[in-house]
Amino acid sequence: MLQNNIRYLQIAFNHDLGSVQRILPNIPKSDRILIEAGTPFIKRYGGTGIRLIKTMWPGMIVADLKTMDGAAEEVDFAHNSGATAATVLGSASVETINLFISSCSNLGLDSMIDMLGVEEPLKVMMKLKTPPDVVILHKGRDEETTRGKVIKYKHINKIHSKFDVFISAAGGVDLREARSAIFNGADIVVANIVTKNDPWTGIQNDEDVSEVAQEFLRTIE
Repeated sequence: MLQNNIRYLQIAFNHDLGSVQRILPNIPKSDRILIEAGTPFIKRYGGTGIRLIKTMWPGMIVADLKTMDGAAEEVDFAHNSGATAATVLGSASVETINLFISSCSNLGLDSMIDMLGVEEPLKVMMKLKTPPDVVILHKGRDEETTRGKVIKYKHINKIHSKFDVFISAAGGVDLREARSAIFNGADIVVANIVTKNDPWTGIQNDEDVSEVAQEFLRTIE
């Protein structure tokens, strides 16, 4: 479970099983590191992919489901596959988000709302029966190549004025962006494992991922 006053690094795998098998053993075992089964990864490999991560990682595992409907079933799937946290879209119906949060609570998972494409995250939050554990401020991967698109840190203070939740920053996060996210009040930064052919920013899969992860942890302390 997440703890207050600690800053976390979430490392997301979006490619194939081989990249997980090759890279994950080199990531330092730290309570401050979360491992994410990214949405493309789950679409390719389903629960098998999450279970592979579970066999290799003793800490928190985020299933980035981006649930839009069928909340109870999707939370069950994440839990049965070994995840300890899962995501729902902030653009989903209030009924879906409420059911997602309660289902996560019942099964002992951390609930995360991904505010991808949501202009006013606080308005979403105000409609809920109970807040989630984490709110994700997310610049989508398709937005990364658009000049001027940024993670909207202005929402952090707005959310914290009403809710005691963790804030996660995602989308094109490198060391510089991670430093900015923490400065603006984020608790979690999400860095994607990327290849040299990807147009996205993150941790290159041919880098010394162990050293880069430790540099992230030092940067966000």
